[in-house]
Amino acid sequence: MNLPGAFAIAAKKNPTKPALYWGEEEFTYQELWTQSLAVCERLQSEFGIKPGMRVALWLKNCPQFVPALFGVLETGATAVPINNFLKPDEVNFILSDAEIDLVITDLAMGEGSAKLAELRPGLRFLHIEDFPRHPTGPAHDTSCPTSESDLAILIYTSGTTGRPKGAMLSHGNLLHNVESCRRVLETVGEDRIVVLLPMFHSFMLCVGVLLPILIGGTIVLIKSVHPVKNIVQEIVHRHATILPAVPQLFRTLMHPSIPVDLPLRVCVSGGAPLPGEILKEFSARFPMPLIEGYGLSEASPVVTFNPLKKQKAGSIGKPIYDVEVTVQNDVGEILGSGQTGEICVRGGNVMQGYWKQAEETAKTMRDGWLLTGDIGHRDEEGYFYITDRKKDMLLVNGINVYPREIEEVIYKFPGIKEAAVIGVPDARRGEQALAYVSANDGVVLDEKAIHQFLREKVADYKVPKRIVVLPALPRNPTGKILKTTLREMAQRPEVDMPS
Repeated sequence: MNLPGAFAIAAKKNPTKPALYWGEEEFTYQELWTQSLAVCERLQSEFGIKPGMRVALWLKNCPQFVPALFGVLETGATAVPINNFLKPDEVNFILSDAEIDLVITDLAMGEGSAKLAELRPGLRFLHIEDFPRHPTGPAHDTSCPTSESDLAILIYTSGTTGRPKGAMLSHGNLLHNVESCRRVLETVGEDRIVVLLPMFHSFMLCVGVLLPILIGGTIVLIKSVHPVKNIVQEIVHRHATILPAVPQLFRTLMHPSIPVDLPLRVCVSGGAPLPGEILKEFSARFPMPLIEGYGLSEASPVVTFNPLKKQKAGSIGKPIYDVEVTVQNDVGEILGSGQTGEICVRGGNVMQGYWKQAEETAKTMRDGWLLTGDIGHRDEEGYFYITDRKKDMLLVNGINVYPREIEEVIYKFPGIKEAAVIGVPDARRGEQALAYVSANDGVVLDEKAIHQFLREKVADYKVPKRIVVLPALPRNPTGKILKTTLREMAQRPEVDMPS
């Protein structure tokens, strides 16, 4: 079995059923599947795409994301969804690393595409505006030549080394994760899943796109997420039943203007830790459960969920169906309940490794276990808790941001002697980056100029809200920059983040 084969089966069973809502538009299973086949045919005939090649998807949320994804997979090629908030320089690194010469994108991203074309002569583009809305042709045939072990999707994650790494997810990895999530969330064909988070994100890709499409459910794709009442109106209008989102959205739903009698049967919080206060307030106000989960791109991505019938505040829950989770020490010994160590994962959802990075793969995999880098423990009832995060990582709107990546770019600015980026709490985004810099002798740094430089080089959500120039950054006796001291400084009023 492969992903297009599973989609073909769902389309054959539900040809006239709505597969996706987008504002007032409705796309049936037959329409989306025939569109996928039309995209596949064009990729093969016009662009020469063959099994094993990579094709990028650089798209904002849109209905065409589905036929773009399955069109690529149907050719036997690998789809590479790229964060649409990234700047051309960042995208160019991924295209180069994955050896991609074709990008599926939309005209709304024309400015970025033009810069990409300058950076990569010979890069080709297929625009979703050229997809046929009502293609003719076979409705259910599939000739996808791939097996479960073949590479389906490359998800690029920000790396602690400052360079993104491509997590290799096979058809089997993703089918396994979809099935595990189906069981844990008790999802059925009548379910309608709200998609408001970015579809390129591994969490949405699995729970918001693949899960509903492969079980014969429906995607309620939110056209406009601001203000929040737009989301609520769509939930009510389309009788949505499952809402996956980040904690900040659930905080917003507490507003007195939001009705409590929503059609939702379950809400799923992911992407960032769910504060206990939000869970408590939400549970007091709404009748449906809000369950916290945990995952990472390297695990396709879902690893744990709180059970529907018994959530524990502060816990990431229990392992999903057919996945093992343990707490291990540095030499790989499995620790008992209450003992703190590294959260490790084993199962059919675990990636094949990092694309062209055998060394990084070896650091992350040990005896079949995926080392998450997250520190935590398990209680007597088998619920897991994360007590510390990957070193230095920030979570901005539920998206991983590694300070090293931003620091590398800051160092390219003329006159910078030292740079260090830390995370500070932010009520709206969870966290924000804050940068400290010092200058080479005789150089006067312009904070605004550094800001502008960064805006051109990295995604907006990675740009520090504030850049603080110091005479020198604090260091320990061995010369290492003391980020703990910088975090203490950040708590002082004079460097408080603007709201």
